[in-house]
Amino acid sequence: MKFYLLRAWARCRRLLGRNGPEQRETRQVGQLMRRASPFGSWTERAHWMVDVAAWLRAEPPVWSEQSSGLVCAHRRTRLLLDWLQQDKERRRLVQTTVQKTLREAVGPELFCGAGLRRRAGILHEVLKRIGRMVLPGTLVPGDLSALLLAMFPDAKDERWLRSLDAGTRRRLWKLIADDGIGHSLQQQIDEALHFLVNAVVATGIGPEVRQRLGARLPLRATPFMALRLELEKYLALPAPDEGAMRSVRMLLAVCQAQTDKVYEHLDEYGVSVSLVVEIEQLRARLTRMARLMDLRSAVSDDVAGHALQIFLAESVRDHHRSAAGSMIGRSFSLLARKLVERNDRQQEHYVARDRNEYSDVLRAGCVGGAVLALTVLGVLVIESTAMAGFFELLAYSSLFAASLLAIAALGGVLAVRQSPVVAPILAAHMGLLDTVEGLRGLLKDSAALLRAQVAAAAGNLLVAVPAVAVMAVAVRTWGGTGLVSNATAGEVVHSLSVFGPTPLFAVLTGLMFWLASLAAGLADNWFVLHRLRDAVAHHPGLRMLFGAARTQRFADWSARHVPAIAGGLSLAVLLGMLPVVGEFFGMPLDVRHGVLSAGMLTVAAISAGLGAWQDPSTWLAVAGVVASGLINVGTAFFCSLALAMFARNVNGRARRMIVRSLWRRLRAAPLAFVLPPKWQPVAPVPRVRRREAARTLSDQAENPGDIRNPDRLGKDRTGTD
Repeated sequence: MKFYLLRAWARCRRLLGRNGPEQRETRQVGQLMRRASPFGSWTERAHWMVDVAAWLRAEPPVWSEQSSGLVCAHRRTRLLLDWLQQDKERRRLVQTTVQKTLREAVGPELFCGAGLRRRAGILHEVLKRIGRMVLPGTLVPGDLSALLLAMFPDAKDERWLRSLDAGTRRRLWKLIADDGIGHSLQQQIDEALHFLVNAVVATGIGPEVRQRLGARLPLRATPFMALRLELEKYLALPAPDEGAMRSVRMLLAVCQAQTDKVYEHLDEYGVSVSLVVEIEQLRARLTRMARLMDLRSAVSDDVAGHALQIFLAESVRDHHRSAAGSMIGRSFSLLARKLVERNDRQQEHYVARDRNEYSDVLRAGCVGGAVLALTVLGVLVIESTAMAGFFELLAYSSLFAASLLAIAALGGVLAVRQSPVVAPILAAHMGLLDTVEGLRGLLKDSAALLRAQVAAAAGNLLVAVPAVAVMAVAVRTWGGTGLVSNATAGEVVHSLSVFGPTPLFAVLTGLMFWLASLAAGLADNWFVLHRLRDAVAHHPGLRMLFGAARTQRFADWSARHVPAIAGGLSLAVLLGMLPVVGEFFGMPLDVRHGVLSAGMLTVAAISAGLGAWQDPSTWLAVAGVVASGLINVGTAFFCSLALAMFARNVNGRARRMIVRSLWRRLRAAPLAFVLPPKWQPVAPVPRVRRREAARTLSDQAENPGDIRNPDRLGKDRTGTD
């Protein structure tokens, strides 16, 4: 019995050994290599190479003893080379297949196409990536760039290419390359350099780039033209010349510096997304030319193999780095910085650092509250009429637009609307987060900004609620009925309950206010980018009708008030769209602004009579109104904080530190975010006329150096009337 058991165990061991991972991979290598045929078409041979690369990159099974996919890929590469070393006949067929595929490839696409975008368009990149996820990829005959990206379709493949050891790299080089292929690659590198330098010159001497470089030079004197001349001289030399190569490298660095100047101009005078895309392509081409210079200067076979290995790894990395994401990120990073810097010069109260500023915001809030009282009546009128969806949207948007523009014209403020544009003050501290003083300054200004929100909300409530109450009592006393029926009043009270969808609606409302501030910044960026101030000031028709002086004043007024008008109109449209769009999709969405909700609750409570205050649902509605105001302010503030951090490229660790510090400060001293600090004597500031102050701010808009100085702007803003 024991003998039979041992015999069965031996058979099991033989079966397990035959089906073990090494034996299985050896059989797979044999099957792959037997498929190699130098007589097939280029596409068939290319797909065979893709299958070989897929087998090398395949992740090990879960039960495998291999620690990672990278270790497994290296082991399979050595196994493939060892198998070919043992089978000489099959090695010659494989070598012939690979070398024939490489020889038949024409054009410099591998060196000037892999990893670089061929079209300057974000939409094209997005659609191309979506198409690759839906449709199977195709290999263009003779295109080594497409073959490389098909062989390494994952971003992790760069690690495998870069981590190949010297011995394995030399064995692979002997397998796939010979003198003819090396000479062909050399020619393709030269062609790629010619192609790239011509593309660089075409972009570098274009009017959009030259107008942003400052110095007006002849075209032949620009560094981009000089780069092409020096590169052509270098490539025409029969032997490598160190001096000529250093000259080309120096001009590559100069051209990179020129692109930095273009970004500085965009950073100060307005952002053009299409131009950012072109500059990103220009920088990528300059970087690729530097890599090709390194690859071309490699002389010995081993050095050339190592340089080619690094080049292929970097090309795979550049390709899989989100092209559309990098363009969008670069564009919107510059745009966010432009928003936070240009919003800093708007003539509104954003901060309450002392009691004087707190009082100013409170008085401006009272002015806004008077307009909001009329807005509440307008909302009641619209709700009492049965309108179609489009006309209801138009009525709400018109009402909100008139209210917001009236508040701005009268010098008032609206709670929450000023919070989304606090990003300039917060962004000023983002570069000093590594110091205790910088973090303290950020916390101090955050408290001052939130205090301004509290003051604005208090001013709105102090006027809006009593005014609405007086009108509701007057209508109930003289008319015998309330502004709304008892059924409508009950619906209003029930809809404002803290346990209903009110918190979600408050978050959406705060987000709408923040999006409106972005629209204001975009409008300001568009106005400055296209130099519309000068266009309006020198418009022949306006100058003929109103005269040069009045036209100039109108242009100055437009430059100052375009952000406010655009922000007000966009906010009106967003707030008007929210209920109508929600009704269209079957979702009962609604606006939950703290002050407007307080006015609606006041109307409902007075219309229902004194008994309404004995109903617990009324107090739940009061809690909902308070929660709406807090959520509005918190949502808008943290969206602005996120915009400031994004504009200053704050990393994740610093972001978490900022949020934790704000939370600790809020728990330790909550009153610092609500009440002004103790009174301190402030030196009197000379008052100037409004027109002179407006002219000063207009001059600052033309001088970016003043715009980038928040302290100076704060002083100028304090001194205006």
